[in-house]
Amino acid sequence: MQARTHGADYLGVAEAEALTGISRWTWRRWCYDGKLSSVKLGRRLLIPASEIERLVAAGTRPALEARLGAA
Repeated sequence: MQARTHGADYLGVAEAEALTGISRWTWRRWCYDGKLSSVKLGRRLLIPASEIERLVAAGTRPALEARLGAA
């Protein structure tokens, strides 16, 4: 499923959920808690695609060989 983008690469919380499997309520909570930057337009809460990429990169672990020192 391809995510729909809005203007300058913003995703709605439902689209972020579909893309990552993380609940829309978790996305909302992270935005309201200040963990992620977001934009509120009317009733829509939009998250910059760069924030989603940053969050994924922060949770990415190196391959097993790199963690073991590539003996």
